[in-house]
Amino acid sequence: MIALSLAEIAAIVGGQPHDIPDPAVLVTGSVVYDSRAVEPGSLFATFAGERVDGHDYARGAVEAGAVAVLATRPVGVPAIVVDDVVQALGALARAVVERLGATAVALTGSAGKTSTKDLIAQLLQRAGPTVWPEGNLNNEIGLPVTALRAVADTRYLVLEMGARYIGDIRYLTGLVPPRIGLVLNVGTAHIGEFGGREQIAQAKGEMVEALPSAADGGIAVLNADDPLVRAMTSRTKARVVLFGESGEADVRAENVRLTATGQPAFRLRTPSGCSDVTLRLYGEHHVSNALASAAVAHELGMSADEIAVALSEAGTLSRWRMEVTERSDGVTIVNDAYNANPESMRAALRALVAMGGASRPEGSRTWAVLGPMAELGDESLAEHDAVGRLAVRLNVSKLVAVGGREASWLRLGAYNEGSWGEESVHVSDAQAAVDLLRSELRPGDVVLVKASRSAGLERVAQALLENATEGEVSGR
Repeated sequence: MIALSLAEIAAIVGGQPHDIPDPAVLVTGSVVYDSRAVEPGSLFATFAGERVDGHDYARGAVEAGAVAVLATRPVGVPAIVVDDVVQALGALARAVVERLGATAVALTGSAGKTSTKDLIAQLLQRAGPTVWPEGNLNNEIGLPVTALRAVADTRYLVLEMGARYIGDIRYLTGLVPPRIGLVLNVGTAHIGEFGGREQIAQAKGEMVEALPSAADGGIAVLNADDPLVRAMTSRTKARVVLFGESGEADVRAENVRLTATGQPAFRLRTPSGCSDVTLRLYGEHHVSNALASAAVAHELGMSADEIAVALSEAGTLSRWRMEVTERSDGVTIVNDAYNANPESMRAALRALVAMGGASRPEGSRTWAVLGPMAELGDESLAEHDAVGRLAVRLNVSKLVAVGGREASWLRLGAYNEGSWGEESVHVSDAQAAVDLLRSELRPGDVVLVKASRSAGLERVAQALLENATEGEVSGR
C-alpha cells in the first residue's frame, strides 16, 4: 500500500485511535487479515468469525511487525477502532485507488473468473506494473485487500468480483470503480441463492451499469456468444467491445482446435490484426477466457502479436484449477478441485476426454473423480444427474462419485445413461476414493478431480501425488 500515517487512515475510515503513541507513524506494508501474513509495516484487519476472532491475534500481529490493527474494540495495542471493519477496508481502498489513478479492470461471470483474471494479469504485466488478486479474493473483504496492494507506480489494477445476491457487484464497484468492466458468462453458479439465470444476469449486469460513459473512457467487454451477457449492451453508457467465436465479435477466435495433448489453439482476430495462439492451459473452455483477456489487453494498447505471444506463454497462477501433473509412472493427475458448478464441470469433463485422446498409451483410461456442486438449490438433483449422464456420453472410462446425496445423483445419472457395470462407482469420502484409485490406476491413465470447494477433494489429488515422484506441472 502507498504509505499513509495512522492519523490519515483514521480520518479516511472514520475511526478512533487507541493506544497509538505517535499518529504520524506510517503504514508502509500490506493490509492483511491473517496474522500469519503480517510483515513489517503492515496494518492488521481483525474479523470475528464463527470459530476464530481476529482480535485475539492483535498483539501477536503487532509483535510480528504490524504498525497497528483495525478493530471494532480496543485490544491493548495500537489500534484504529471502527464500527465495521469491512466498511472501513472499503473506504480505505477507495481512497487509495483515487490517489493512485491506476486503470481498474474488473471482471465477473458465473464460471472462469479466476482463470481469466490470471490471464489478464499476465498480459497486462507486459504493459506495465499490475496488481491482481491472489486466488479468488473477489468479495467485500478480498477485493479491498487486493486494491490496497497497489503502490505509486501501479499502472493496472485487475479485480475479480463475485456475487451471491443482487446488489453485491454494485457494492464492489462502488469501492473501486472500474474503467473497464468484463462479463464472461451467465450460468447456474449460486442459482440456489438467486433463483434463476435471469436474476443472475441482473446481478452480473451491475458491472456494466457502474462503468463511466464512453465519452469518459468507460469500456464494457461482453461475451458475444452468451445471449444474456450480450443483452447487457442496453444497460451501459460505456463503449461496448464484444469477444467470442461469433462473427460479430470484435475480438474473436477462428479455426479453434485442440492439440494432441488437449490444449486449445486458434487464430486470434482483433480490430488491429491477427495472430496464432496455442495455449498452455487445458480444455477448449479456455478459448473464451483467452478472448476476453485479449479484448481487455487490446483496449489497453497491446497489438495482436503481443497478445498472442503473451497468451501462448501464460500459465495458471491460482492453485487447484486444471493443475496438471504427470507422475513418474505415467499417470496424469488433473487437480481442478478448487470449485465447481455445472458449466465448469462440463468443461472439465470435455478437457479430460481430450487429454485422454490419441496421444496417450494404448489401454490408458480417463477417470472423473467428482464431488458435489454446492448452492444449486432446487436444480441440484437435475444438474448432478446431467453431469453423470454427460460423463457416459463423453465415454469417460471411469466415474468415481464422492460424497453423500449429490454424489449418489451423479452415479444415478451415469447408471441411467447406460453405465451399468464397474464404469461408475459411488464412494463415501475422499479416503475411499484414494484407496480405490491407488489399487486401480495404471500407467497412461488421466485422473480429473473436481468438486465444490466445500467438498475438499483436493485431498484426493494431493494423496495421489504424495508417494509418487512428481513430474513437471503443466500450464504454469
